[in-house]
Amino acid sequence: MKDPTVRTMNGAIATDALIARLAQDAAPVRPAAIGARFALALVLALPLTTILMAAVPGFGLRPDLSAVLSGSPDLPKHLFTLAMLAAAWFACTRLARPGASLRGVSGAVGLPVAAMLALAVAALVTAAPQARAALLLGETWTSCAASIALLSLPAFAGAIVAMRGLAPTRLGLAGAAAGLFAGAAGAAVFALHCTEAAAPFVAVWYLLGMAVPTAAGALAGPRLLRW
Repeated sequence: MKDPTVRTMNGAIATDALIARLAQDAAPVRPAAIGARFALALVLALPLTTILMAAVPGFGLRPDLSAVLSGSPDLPKHLFTLAMLAAAWFACTRLARPGASLRGVSGAVGLPVAAMLALAVAALVTAAPQARAALLLGETWTSCAASIALLSLPAFAGAIVAMRGLAPTRLGLAGAAAGLFAGAAGAAVFALHCTEAAAPFVAVWYLLGMAVPTAAGALAGPRLLRW
C-alpha cells in the first residue's frame, strides 16, 4: 500500500509542474494594452450614447455648440467632465490588474472634484443671496442627474466587458471605477446638450449623475466581475 503522504506530495509536485509549464510562455499584459481596452470601450459606446440622446425627447446637441466649445462660461463644465473621465480611465487601468498599486488614483479623482467644488463655493459666496438658489438649481435640476445616469448605460456596459476581460481582484472598487468611467462619459456627452453652466449646478447635479453609476458598479461589481 502506497504511503498517502507520498501520493499527496507527488500530486502537489505534478500540479506545480503543470502551473509552471502553463506559465512558461506567458507574458504580462502591457499597461498600455489595458488602457486601450477602456479607450475602445468608450469609442464603441459613444455612437450608442449619441443614438440614445437623439431618441429621448428633448435631448440633442445644443444649436450653439460651436460657439460654446470655442470659449464661454461653459468651458469649466466641459473641462470638468473630461478630467473626471480621464481620472476614471486611470482608476480602471489600475484596478483591472491584480495587486497593482492604487497610488495616485484618489488624487486623480479628487482633484477635479475639489476644483469644481471650490468654483461652486466661490460662486455662491460672491453671489447675491437671492441669486444663490438659481445658481444651485438652474432650470433643469430635476432631470440633470437622471439624464447623465441614463446616458452612462452604453459606457457602463462597455467598461464592465473590458474589465471582465482582465483580472480585477478588488471587485467592488473595480465596479465602482467602471461606473465612474461610465458616469463621466455620460456627463461629457450630456454637457453637449445642457445649457446650465453655473459651477454650483455642475458641482451638485453632475456629480450626483456620476455617483449613480458609480454606486451601481460598486454594488454589482462583485457579481459581474467575478472570475
